[in-house]
Amino acid sequence: MTGREILSKMKEKVGLGPSDPDSGKGKSKMQKHVTHGFHLVKGKSHHAMEDYVVAQFKQVGDNELGLFAIFDGHLSHEIPDYLRTHLFENILNEPDFWTEPENAVRRAYRITDNTILDKAVDLGKGGSTAVTAILINCHKLVVANVGDSRAVIYKNGKAKQLSIDHEPSVERESIENRGGFVSNFPGDVPRVDGQLAVARAFGDKSLKMHLSSEPDVEVEQIDDETEFVILASDGLWKVMSNEEAVNAIKHIKDARAAAKHLTEEALNRKSSDDISVVVVRF
Repeated sequence: MTGREILSKMKEKVGLGPSDPDSGKGKSKMQKHVTHGFHLVKGKSHHAMEDYVVAQFKQVGDNELGLFAIFDGHLSHEIPDYLRTHLFENILNEPDFWTEPENAVRRAYRITDNTILDKAVDLGKGGSTAVTAILINCHKLVVANVGDSRAVIYKNGKAKQLSIDHEPSVERESIENRGGFVSNFPGDVPRVDGQLAVARAFGDKSLKMHLSSEPDVEVEQIDDETEFVILASDGLWKVMSNEEAVNAIKHIKDARAAAKHLTEEALNRKSSDDISVVVVRF
């Protein structure tokens, strides 16, 4: 086995990306039929890959947590990489995580963003969106997001979006109340201060006065009617609707194959952005 293959195996084991392309899979020890898979593909831009993934099961005492996330950087790969290694750690360090996970997630997002801003000299400019999902003992899913990476669950035969796309045009009033503005130039998407195409993000110190990092948090119970969850960066959602995404993989039982199929479908539809997909099957 070559050094590259050994490294790939090690990364797959701990559930970390990125690479070009990169993929991996794993399963719950608590319930063997609960599996995950991920796949990343670099976009056509000239900068380094800015998407980072977490996908792993972790034993914490008598409990098992599934930790899943996609961090999509803009003008930065240092910040999403920092989030990959620190955000879940901060969430799990919150004393009320087990009793009030929604509050713990909100607080940890805030603390993490403040740390990123404090470390701006080391981490550089730019920022990152995030969508995170914590599966608690295979029956409770806590989803949070800032930005336009998205989580969609397929349950009762329907696609249901668990996150909110934070678009500048939708949050114009709060941006303006902070002293910012939303540009809307012909042929371009709305942008905060004419720069950023999302209304919430980690980092972005130069825009932070006009930008929120407050996550939306959603809790979903996993039952017998729940089939799978998709987490993906906007490289997928720019070219596929929620319904198109779930229909594309609902008959693919292998989670990694499902994630890879979605990245390939996004490429077929001419997505030029970095594309990252995590699929968790129940």
